[in-house]
Amino acid sequence: MKFNFLQKQTSRREMLRGSVTLAGSALMAPFFPATLLPASVAGYGQQTPSAADLLASMRAKFNAAPLKTQRIGEDVTMLSGPGGSVVVLNGPDGKFVVDTFVAPAWPRLKEALDGLGNAPVKCVINTHWHFDHTDNNVPLHAAGAMVLARENTKKRMSEAHDLPVLYRGPDGALASLHFDPSPPEALPQQTFCATHKLQANGESLALQHVAPAHTDTDIYVHFEKANVIQMGDLFFNWMYPYIDPSTGGTIAGMIAAADKILSLAGNDTKIVAGHGPLGNKTDLTKFRDMLVTSRDRVEKLKSAGKSAQEAVAEKPFADLDPVWGNGIINSEQWVQIVYLTL
Repeated sequence: MKFNFLQKQTSRREMLRGSVTLAGSALMAPFFPATLLPASVAGYGQQTPSAADLLASMRAKFNAAPLKTQRIGEDVTMLSGPGGSVVVLNGPDGKFVVDTFVAPAWPRLKEALDGLGNAPVKCVINTHWHFDHTDNNVPLHAAGAMVLARENTKKRMSEAHDLPVLYRGPDGALASLHFDPSPPEALPQQTFCATHKLQANGESLALQHVAPAHTDTDIYVHFEKANVIQMGDLFFNWMYPYIDPSTGGTIAGMIAAADKILSLAGNDTKIVAGHGPLGNKTDLTKFRDMLVTSRDRVEKLKSAGKSAQEAVAEKPFADLDPVWGNGIINSEQWVQIVYLTL
């Protein structure tokens, strides 16, 4: 895949423009069916896909994944597949759900939740603002759940976002992924700034924000009795992560977040990644080490005056790619994400 939006290191304004371009392209590039790509990838005279088509395509691709259920604690279940990972605490006090998959997965999510028992969903916790973690706030709130998140998540969801994507049409224009402000019924009804504590079903849930990392809205959720930590997109297990520079994400923050969770986790702690299989302390340690290696290599290239495109050409992650380059983000995208979020 060719990248052409950072041909040289220029002004801060151009870098910021490039970071917004990457925010869309790196997140979405792997998800478009071939029928949507020829115009913008090859530029052979066809029309660039619309923002609505791009977003619908991404949701459809996420939704194509099977929904799997895995019990990870006495009353804690992990649902994985159509948009990452969802964690459910179930018991007589009701169901407490962390993240919500993409919108087209709602019938399957509802079926999975109903299959855990008759207790209603009392609370939905969003780990951050991205749509694959908040898309089903509306039906869950309509069913009676209170949506809880960090205050910055509500702020970001209340704003419009335009994320230009990398693919260029024959006229050279960038397609754009547009997010309108979320409707009021999708927004968190309760927010907190730094920390929040919940007691339910004999479990203690500690919600804690971190400094800007994947975004500037991230929290993790620690199920203290079950010894489970849901990290949201602070952790991509066995794949390069996406970091959103358009809403404050930094690789330094990702490393710091990993260090924070490693200080909390024991060898038996189950660590739920935003994307990827159920992890543990060893998995997170390897992820953290990959982040540090990636940062150091790209920082060296950037300090030597290399542009992002020149850094890509150096193939600094050739030895990492067989392990980490088979997920949402490919190697070229990861070089540029690191470059922009140093």
